Amino acid sequence: MPVTRTFSGASWESKVGYCRAIRVGNQIYVSGTAPVDEAGGVFAPGDAYAQAKRCFEIIQKALRDLGADINYVVRTRMFVTDISRWAEFGQAHQEFFMENPPVTTMVEVKSLIDPAMLIEIEVDAVIGK
Repeated sequence: MPVTRTFSGASWESKVGYCRAIRVGNQIYVSGTAPVDEAGGVFAPGDAYAQAKRCFEIIQKALRDLGADINYVVRTRMFVTDISRWAEFGQAHQEFFMENPPVTTMVEVKSLIDPAMLIEIEVDAVIGK
């Protein structure tokens, strides 16, 4: 079964040894995606909605690199540092998935790799669903 990988260029990929996303057959797994800006810094510090939206933009690019798009997503996992801001994170999620909502989980975690990051998102997709 063919395996295809895509990389975002984030410095953590080479330091930790992972790819942004991997396609195995008709399944795609997207690594935990943090709100990173083009220069490698944290995107929109303090803005939960903007950070979630940025994560989905990065995820959408990874999916496209592997021949899919947001419509093929079947599961999301959102790791957030402040669950009381669930509605802000949820708004970005709802806007991205509108007519094709996947199953999802949102859990609060103690911290992420950078204290300014409020969310990290993982995605699973199935092509031909």
